[in-house]
Amino acid sequence: MNELYNEYSKYLKKKYGEKVYKLPINIPVTCPNRDGSLGVGGCTYCAEVGAGFEMLENTMSVQEQLNKNMEYINKKYKATKFIAYFQNYTNTYLQLEKFKEYVNQTAMDNIVEVAISTRPDCVSNEYLEFLSEFNKRTGINISIELGLQTVNYHTLKKINRGHTLAEFIDAVFRIKKYNFEICAHLILNLPYDDMDDVVETAKILSVLKVEQVKLHSLYVIENTVMGTLLKKGKLNLLSKDDYVKRVITFLEYLDKDIIVQRLIGRAPKENSLFVNWGISWWKIKEEIESEMIKKQTFQGIKAK
Repeated sequence: MNELYNEYSKYLKKKYGEKVYKLPINIPVTCPNRDGSLGVGGCTYCAEVGAGFEMLENTMSVQEQLNKNMEYINKKYKATKFIAYFQNYTNTYLQLEKFKEYVNQTAMDNIVEVAISTRPDCVSNEYLEFLSEFNKRTGINISIELGLQTVNYHTLKKINRGHTLAEFIDAVFRIKKYNFEICAHLILNLPYDDMDDVVETAKILSVLKVEQVKLHSLYVIENTVMGTLLKKGKLNLLSKDDYVKRVITFLEYLDKDIIVQRLIGRAPKENSLFVNWGISWWKIKEEIESEMIKKQTFQGIKAK
């Protein structure tokens, strides 16, 4: 019997021999479409806190954040292996020497991998060269998480991403020269996309042989462009059932070897106008899995 999809937790356990936990790191950094380089205000859905709403203060050092999180997770789950995850905003948008300083602080016992979250248009060879050197020096694996959201360039423009699909493809080619694993972040229920975009996204990621994907559902926060549009009745949000259908269709067209980090994300309730249809994320995850069992479908069944 085929697995429903290629689960990240199982992949990590197989790779590292035991359950591995991801520890978010918050450093003082911004994005080029926030500071005026490309634009201001950021993506139309992005709040002032960025994506990392469950993180420690960025006034703490990287080692302090890791130690505090490791202590908590170890006490709760007896975990001994961790991934240091530079999560918020565009981490390779930092000045190179500062970036090196932060990453070097992750060379600690029990850290088996460093994950760097960034934008496709902020992946330069100097940063990749340093990460390669760090990997060789410490033995700590490197993965790069790229915010793509959709392959539809019209939608990318509407949500003020500040890059197109071309930059994503370029970043994938650059990263693959160093053999770092790549994770693409996607929002499958953007109001400007349809099911054809969902299928095309799965096909492109499969052709590019991206190693991992992470799926989010759109959430709308106060004091964002999308928040204003929603209040004015000018934002058409998809139903939960539509999201479930999109996730299943996406998985069907996704190469079976690509790791799925998650099917739906969590979001802050504070200052939120819309989060996961008011339903717990794990219930929606269970609904997706139940629907796949009912349909007798699985990841890659339609991939060519």
